Amino acid sequence: MSSRLGAQRIRDISTFLVPPRWILVRVATEDEAVGWGEAIVPKRARAVSGAVADLAANFAGADAGRIEDLWQRARRDGFFRGGPVLATAAAAIEHALWDIKGRRHGLPVHEFLGGPVREMVPLYAWIGGDLPHDVVADARARIEQGFSAVKMNATGKLDYIGDHQGIDEAVGRVAALRDAFGASLRIAVDFHGRVHRAMARSLLAELDQFGLMWVEEPLGPGYEDALPGLSRAAPRTPIATGERLVSRWEFKRLLETRAVDILQPDVSLTGLFELEKICRMAEAYDVGVAPHCPNGPVSLAASLQVGLCAGNVVIQEQSLGLHYNRGYAGLPPAEMHDYLRDPAPLTPRQGSLARPAGPGLGIDIDEEVVRERHGQWALRDPNWRHPDGRLAEW
Repeated sequence: MSSRLGAQRIRDISTFLVPPRWILVRVATEDEAVGWGEAIVPKRARAVSGAVADLAANFAGADAGRIEDLWQRARRDGFFRGGPVLATAAAAIEHALWDIKGRRHGLPVHEFLGGPVREMVPLYAWIGGDLPHDVVADARARIEQGFSAVKMNATGKLDYIGDHQGIDEAVGRVAALRDAFGASLRIAVDFHGRVHRAMARSLLAELDQFGLMWVEEPLGPGYEDALPGLSRAAPRTPIATGERLVSRWEFKRLLETRAVDILQPDVSLTGLFELEKICRMAEAYDVGVAPHCPNGPVSLAASLQVGLCAGNVVIQEQSLGLHYNRGYAGLPPAEMHDYLRDPAPLTPRQGSLARPAGPGLGIDIDEEVVRERHGQWALRDPNWRHPDGRLAEW
């Protein structure tokens, strides 16, 4: 079919920085077809925009239908490669190319990936913010919205060896949720890579009693060899991680630890097709996938297309009502629905998203709103510090 229709040549690729902290990428072809993608790494938005522009210069005139070839060029066609900035730029362009392909053929992207295995994908919602406090009230609001699964950050900053106040506070918050809602509420706790190994071991052991959905990023990237020991400290608690990894080769090393129960790839780092490949690889290890996505509308739509055709996607993150979206740290408030012509495809029903019927990524971006709000934010580093002035993990 592609050969009969002829090639669609890429004309231009442009980047838009829109509130609250989202990086949307528009790909247009010479025959006026348009697709949208989404990059992340918002604290390095200028670097990401530069990487997109660099790839755009290399891709001008290329056949937009040769998605895998262009992804390989973006990720491998250079002596220096790797890293999140290049990865997210390549991923955003790849999302847009799938959007164009699907629209051209009148099919949703999941039909190119083997077709759906389900009619809806379950979701979870965030509570508590970066410095969690009144999580019971937040959880009650989420339950009223139809969610039965929530995630919260475990702690604020913790030192290598602390006074255990942070651990006691984290345990108290989870205990309060269990007291309020019992086992009906599924709870995930995100360590955010900000907890060092000794404290992580203690915190995991304390939390093991609560039957958590998972503990996320108990350690940051680079400490994969320590995960088996942490897993033994909390045998009842699944470990989830991987949101900062960018390719199946990095996830392969994670799977080989045999200590990770749930992978959390982010489609705006891996790309859509690579996310699907990571899901298939995880199946061979009997490991579930809960895609990371505290991002904007295109990232969620792209992730959803994979979740519809990958049966080991157990639940999907999404950002509606996330603390960042409310004007956090001086950012302008916004929600993903602000940028959609029709919010229905990304409107949760009873804590799930239904299979969208539309072609491509299944959503229609309101380009007028994107252009109007472009450049309305600049996100600075959080710069967390310990009392003595040392940098603390955010």
